[in-house]
Amino acid sequence: MIASHYAEPLGRIIVSPTVLRCSPSDDAQAIRELAPGEAFTMLDDSLGWAWGYAGEERRVGYVRSEAVGPN
Repeated sequence: MIASHYAEPLGRIIVSPTVLRCSPSDDAQAIRELAPGEAFTMLDDSLGWAWGYAGEERRVGYVRSEAVGPN
């Protein structure tokens, strides 16, 4: 199988307290809370939600786009 599209990981920082969620919805199950200053590796950012992974355990999920700032 050949992947024709892939996401280049972008190193970012969480700039305001937020929750990493299973899907891009405020009602989605929470995976864990993220604090300002935590690293977030962003794979996609669309429709107000950033998708990526966070923490040493590299948990994958969604956060509100405004909670993510440049690294």
